[in-house]
This record gives sequence, structure tokens and C-alpha cells, in this order.
Amino acid sequence: MLGAFRINTDARGFKGRLKARWDQLLTEYGPPFLSVSICVHPWFSLLLLVAFAGPFVRGLNAQVLVTPKTAKGGQVQGEPWANVPASFRRIRIPEWPIPTDRNRWEKQDRPQVRKTLLESLGEMPPRPDPRRVRVTSREDKGDYLLERFEFENGVDMTVTGILLIPKNLKRPAPTIVALHGHGSSKESVCTITTNSQYVGPVLAAKGFVVAAIDAYFNGERIGQGPAGKVDDKSAQEASLFKLYLWQGRTLWGMMLRDEQCLLDYLETRPEVDAKRIGATGMSMGCTRSWWLSAIDDRVQAIVGVACFTRYTELIAHGALRAHGIYYFVPGVFRHFDTEAIYALTAPRPMLMLSGDQDGGAPTDGVHVLEKKLAEVYRLHGQEGKFRSVVYAKTGHEYLPEMKDEMIQWFEKHLR
Repeated sequence: MLGAFRINTDARGFKGRLKARWDQLLTEYGPPFLSVSICVHPWFSLLLLVAFAGPFVRGLNAQVLVTPKTAKGGQVQGEPWANVPASFRRIRIPEWPIPTDRNRWEKQDRPQVRKTLLESLGEMPPRPDPRRVRVTSREDKGDYLLERFEFENGVDMTVTGILLIPKNLKRPAPTIVALHGHGSSKESVCTITTNSQYVGPVLAAKGFVVAAIDAYFNGERIGQGPAGKVDDKSAQEASLFKLYLWQGRTLWGMMLRDEQCLLDYLETRPEVDAKRIGATGMSMGCTRSWWLSAIDDRVQAIVGVACFTRYTELIAHGALRAHGIYYFVPGVFRHFDTEAIYALTAPRPMLMLSGDQDGGAPTDGVHVLEKKLAEVYRLHGQEGKFRSVVYAKTGHEYLPEMKDEMIQWFEKHLR
């Protein structure tokens, strides 16, 4: 009978998770659970455990597990809460109910979640006129043109960007906003061929327009923060975070606002089909993709790499240090965990690609998100538009197999 269960995980990981579930049951039901179940029959104990763990087991089956050809790997994740002091185990974990009534979700609950999210992001000043964007150079790259542009974001900085335009376009093309990671820049995704995030020219060769900007403390914007050139990249990130808190803003909200300025600009470009815009990125870029689509419906499809993260499991594994200070939005965890944020993207296509040894996105959190988001997409009758792939023995990295998945996803959903 047990052979009928198909579990997509390695034996050691499953054993650890069963033990955690067993411990949880003992905590909830006490010694009587142990004594009664064992006295009846040892096999009954296991069957009873599987019955109680049913939702958990189904959650494991939701994922696609892939063994890549090669991967650097990361750190095997330990037991959740094992090293968390007792006082922090008692913190309030928000429980967000998965929507079951589509009409209520679309007309009432979804707008409320987005309203709460925007309030948590703090003040986001009106965006500037996108017609004031300046193209500063244009280069012929063979299959595509590379334009460099810049614009004043209307608050405090000049934003620098790159646009890749396939040659011989006969009509407006689907467009991808390429979002770089924490320690990189627009060049990482568009011009540096040795960078694992280099996806721009690959997408341009497939007929996609590609756009990328430097985030607030990256690339050409380093030295433009509150302390000028006195701050390096890390110090500029911290200075901006502190200043914006004083002003009733958040660094994360201002970063997303810049990406919305980019969307405004793309809508003015004749090469861009504004109804077919996607977003993708790794790490900080991944997180920007799902937050951006959560607050802006102009993003029609997303692919996130190496940051399919749930806050509860991040805390449970003592991994808050895995993310920079930019990542933290005051007050949001009072209301809900990230499943509510991801749910705002539904029913638009969403693909998430994760390594099972990536400390910044604990795999048990990935399993929870898979199960919850599958239900949200099912509510819309669009189960095929949500996909999550976990790569075995893979850390915080962008694999060639992930790039293939990303391209296929956009080819399928934006063509």
C-alpha cells in the first residue's frame, strides 16, 4: 500500500520531514498518540502518520524534481526550528486562508491583499513622464540593436538602462524585463557573456525585446546615494534603507517603482507589444519579478530563479541573513506570508526554478508554496500556468537547464 505513494524527494530528506511531522503530532496530541498507535499495531502507527501528513505528502508531489548535469551545490538544509531559540519559536506566524470562492477573491480579497501590500511598501511618489527618457547610444550587435538610455526617476536618481531590439521586427514584439541579482547589474544580464545571469542576447535572438535597468545600489548608480561616492555599494544600500524609513518609504518599494517607470517607458516604444510583457531574474531579480507582477498587472508572465521563498521557513532555518536589508518590508509579515503575494500574479503564468540546497529559499517552504499556489491557480481553472521545478543538489545558482526552462516558458505564454 505504501508503494502507491509517489514522493519526489530523496530518502534522507523525506525521513527528516517525517520525523519533524511525527514530533509535531506528539506535541499536538501528547503521549497518548504514541502509546495508542503503537499498541494497536506498529504498521498502524505509520499509516496513521501518513494520514495525518496527507496534505504534506501531496505537497511534495506538486513539484517537478530534476537532477541537473552539473551544479555547484550548496548546503544541505537541516531540520526547521532546530537552532531557533524558544523565544523566537513563539512568534506569531500569519495564517493566510487560501481563497475558495473565485468571485469573492477577484472582487474583494485580491484587491485588499494588493492594497495591504502597497501600504506596506510605503510612499511611492508619482512616476515621471516616460517621454522624457533619453537614448544615449545605439550599437549594432548583429542580430539585434543595443540601446543605452537613462531617465530621472522623479525623486533622487538618474536610472541607467539597456534595451535590446531584435532586427527586422515586422510588428511589436513580446518583451522581457530582465532583472539582475543583488551583486550585479544590467550588464550582467545584457553584456557580460561569462555571467550566469546573461540572458538578454539569448532572448533577443528568439525575437524578444529585452529591457534592463540598474537597481538603486548597483551598476552605474553606485555613488549616487545619500552619501555620494563616500558609500560603496553595500553602504549605499544601507543608507538608502535608513533614509527611506525616515521618509515613510521603503527601499524595496522605491526599487519596484523604478521598474514601473521602465514599464511606462516600454509602453511608449513602437517595438514593444505592451500586452505581452514578461519579467525574469535570479535571486534579487527573481524576487523583483514576483513582487512587480503582484503590484502591476502589466507584467503578463514571470520566471523566477533561485528565490521562491516563504518567510516562515526562512525564519525556521535561521536564514534571514541570506537576504540583504533591501529585502525586508516593514509590517508585511503581520498580515500574510509570501503565498498571498504570489497569489496576486494568478492566473498569469508563473514559473519558479529552485535549488534544493539554496539557503535563501528553503525547500520545505517551496513545498508549501507549491501546494498553496496550485490551489489558487486551480480556482482560476488555470493549473497549467503555474509550474515549480526543484533541482537536486543545487545551491544558489542559475543552471543552463534553468535558462532552457525560462525560454520555453516565455515562448509558450507570450507568443
